[in-house]
Amino acid sequence: MAESYSVPGAQNEQDLPWASDGEANVPYVFHDPAHEGRITGFEYDLMGAISALLHRHGRFVQNGWDGLIPGLSRGLYAMVIDGIEITPEHAEAVLFSRPYYVTSNRILVMKGHETLNTLAALHHHSVGTIKNTAAEHLLLQHGIEGIRSYEEETDLFTDLRNGRVDAVLIDEPIAQYYRSDDMELVGDPIGRITYGIAFPKDNPALRDAVNTALENIIHDGTLHRILARWNLWTPQMAVYTGDYVTLKSKPTAWDEYRSTMARMSGSGASALWHRYLAFVPLIAEGAVMTLAVSALAMVLAVAIGLILALGRHYGSAPLRWIFGAYVEIVRGTPLLIQVLFIFYGLPVFGIRLSPFIAGVMALGLNYAAYEAENYRAGLLSVPRGQMEAAIALNMTHFQALRLVIVPQAFRTVVPVMTNDFIALIKDSSLVSVITLTELSQTYIRLSSTYYDYVGTGLMVGSAYLLIGLPFVRLARMAEKRLGRAIGQGHH
Repeated sequence: MAESYSVPGAQNEQDLPWASDGEANVPYVFHDPAHEGRITGFEYDLMGAISALLHRHGRFVQNGWDGLIPGLSRGLYAMVIDGIEITPEHAEAVLFSRPYYVTSNRILVMKGHETLNTLAALHHHSVGTIKNTAAEHLLLQHGIEGIRSYEEETDLFTDLRNGRVDAVLIDEPIAQYYRSDDMELVGDPIGRITYGIAFPKDNPALRDAVNTALENIIHDGTLHRILARWNLWTPQMAVYTGDYVTLKSKPTAWDEYRSTMARMSGSGASALWHRYLAFVPLIAEGAVMTLAVSALAMVLAVAIGLILALGRHYGSAPLRWIFGAYVEIVRGTPLLIQVLFIFYGLPVFGIRLSPFIAGVMALGLNYAAYEAENYRAGLLSVPRGQMEAAIALNMTHFQALRLVIVPQAFRTVVPVMTNDFIALIKDSSLVSVITLTELSQTYIRLSSTYYDYVGTGLMVGSAYLLIGLPFVRLARMAEKRLGRAIGQGHH
């Protein structure tokens, strides 16, 4: 039967791009701690089954939680699956499939605090949860005063362990996977949560096709087997699906995850050695992405900044006004907003850029404004007599700029350019919001997986230093060389 639906973001007829935030998202979609380059999770397995029924090749697209729905509305991928709760508020923004998982919220406390086992008991206590979830809304509805909302589950559970919150209210699958031996699930399940796959509002045909696939997966027991592998099949799911079959298979994915975490999360010398050794290729990959984005953005910033500076210094009045307005607007607005506008806003005007190109453009255009001011200061530092002398030697205006004025101004701003490039390397962390995995995003993923913020932070910090130090040396060499060249020219 011919397809009757479109697939936004598809690269070919067999492609089925779907998005999730796999950075710290156990057990939904996440990086396998035993093989960090491999994506796994029960939703990942579910999408594999759906893709097979649609006769397409499922392709995972990484995006941060806050960018998932904006990316969907911009046609970057066809659907989103990330434990998104089917609520009236969410339904206003997207279409939902039928539920593929039904669960409840649970209260989690440190052992010894089992009395905090109801919502009423949580009053006058500090309670952590994930922001923009049914659990957060539930706490607000019950007037809990000490709500602390988090973006990452690992930060939430770290604060529970460190005593910064007294209890946690969260989806049962998350509680099951993130709890440690010193934590206790208390009280009865609270409420009813349903997860659905999200689609653009204008693509009900694709939603209907996926619903058909979900019905088949439920009826033939595939969903049951997937959830059983992850130890997530519950009486609630049996009631919802009508599947009361008792499987003899073991929760292999759950067992593998627990054993891997027990092995990799140890504090012994051997465990730390193997963990950090496994981090090296991932940090190196993130460093390459950081360097590539930063270097190309700096080239763009230098080129555009020089044009802006020359235009503001030697251009006509209208040109000076336009260039000046650009510099002030860019310097007066946050870089993060510029990144999001270029990636998510420009598609409204028909301009769709890849995450890499969008990141380079956003950083380059932003830093061009700052470079322009540096170069303008450098041009002002060159004595006016230099231009007059060059003209007297029968140089054209352009030759005088290229051979006399710009080289002297450039020498003045080399140290500032070096500082700007190092700052740009660090600011490149903002491109993680548009799905690029660079050093900072690698740090978030690794540290949140193993609750290791110190060792991982030292490794990633060292990577930033190793990237920046060679450019400091090159800048000093260039400054000395330019100094000798200009000195010889004067002589």
